[in-house]
Amino acid sequence: MQIKDLAAATGVDAETIRYYEKQGLLPAPARRDNGYRHYEPLHLERLSFIRHCRALDMPLAEVQRLLGFVDGPSGHCGDVNDLVDAQLGRVRARLASMRALEKQLVQLRARCSGAGASGVSCGILSELVAAAHGEAVAHEFPGHKNGVRSRA
Repeated sequence: MQIKDLAAATGVDAETIRYYEKQGLLPAPARRDNGYRHYEPLHLERLSFIRHCRALDMPLAEVQRLLGFVDGPSGHCGDVNDLVDAQLGRVRARLASMRALEKQLVQLRARCSGAGASGVSCGILSELVAAAHGEAVAHEFPGHKNGVRSRA
């Protein structure tokens, strides 16, 4: 099959397939006389595996390690467990971060009664402007707190 067929079968963009080849995640396909790549069922299976791992948000380096275990299975269950545990830790950390973000957005949303406020008088906009100002001052004057120069 050609790259367009492999892309259609897996939902992976052709450029991404080429990238995976360059990174060594996919073996180089044979070339036809016309120079086109010719992919085998092995490529389809391997690319589907990669796609599934990426859907689990695994970094490519971890996918590469998993592929190594697939290519040379010899009792690496503990290593695979460690890899999945590490990914689970990253997901849990992101979930905690997302919960904190949700809390901030709920608090921000509570700043507005929705009673037709407009412009800068809107509680949400006022809060966002104040926060942006505080960040800008902090970047412009490191060591200053909320734009106030600390006296030493």
